[in-house]
Amino acid sequence: MTDTDTGEWRPLDIKGFMALMGPLLRATDAGDRGTYGFQTDDRHGNHIGLVHGGVLTSLLDQAIAILAWKAADRQPTVTVQMDSRFLGVARVGDFLKIRPEIRHATRSLIFVDAEIHSGTGPVATASAIMKITSKTGRTT
Repeated sequence: MTDTDTGEWRPLDIKGFMALMGPLLRATDAGDRGTYGFQTDDRHGNHIGLVHGGVLTSLLDQAIAILAWKAADRQPTVTVQMDSRFLGVARVGDFLKIRPEIRHATRSLIFVDAEIHSGTGPVATASAIMKITSKTGRTT
C-alpha cells in the first residue's frame, strides 16, 4: 500500500465482484472503524492514468451496502437508487478512503451518504436509498 497515512487496515472477506476488484479494507482504529480503504493499481485505471469512475461508484455502493446491512441488523439490503458525484480525480496507485454515513432510516428503507477521499482531497460522493429485503429476496 502506498498511502495508508494513518491507522491500521484489515481486509474484508467479500465474495463476488468486490473480490475481483481487490480487497476492501476496514480501518481497525476505534475512532475510524466506519472507514474503508482501497489500494488502487493498474487494474483500476483508465487510458489516462486515473481511477475509472466505475471503480469509484462500485466502492461507494459497497461501503454503503455494508453500513446498511449493519443498520438493518444484518438483514440483506439492496440498492434502490444511488446518485454519485465526481468531485476530483484519483490517480492509479492512490490509496482511497471511503466513509459511509446513515442519513435516515425507516422500517424498510435506509438512506445513506458516502464519500471517497484520496491523499489530495475529495474524489466522489454518493447518496443512496437501500431497501431491506428478506433472505429470500422479498422486500419488506
